[in-house]
Amino acid sequence: MNKVYLDVTKRENCPAICIGIKDTEVIKSGITVYHMDLNDKNETYQQYADDYDIHFIFDGYIPKLSFYTVPQVDVFATDSEGGLIGTVGSFTDLQSDLPICYINKNKECFLIANSGKEFLERTENWKNNLKPYNEVVFYESKLEAEKELRFINI
Repeated sequence: MNKVYLDVTKRENCPAICIGIKDTEVIKSGITVYHMDLNDKNETYQQYADDYDIHFIFDGYIPKLSFYTVPQVDVFATDSEGGLIGTVGSFTDLQSDLPICYINKNKECFLIANSGKEFLERTENWKNNLKPYNEVVFYESKLEAEKELRFINI
């Protein structure tokens, strides 16, 4: 099966798009950030930060990301060590069965959980259960990724 890549770093290429190409797998690519309105920040989110070192991302506190991933990683939280927590393969939905990963400041990727539900069940000791995860490839930029991969434009 052929593979083509769809850059989703611009929100115009949102997940509502369905692309079907015969004998071809379309893979969402790029590093994106899922952030919430600052008005939605409440005690529960603060408890995740204080108790588990999971700092969900809110407007005004969006991290600058200087790399490109294949497949897409949608970052929804950070930790106190400069690491990133994100959903692999699509935009964040903690009700989905998509893997949740951790990217440390050295751009090493680790699997936290196989789904959002499992991630939420493991928050107490999530750092103790990290497993190397080689499914995410890092590039300096989309231009670098384009040297190796075939992208489609929509």
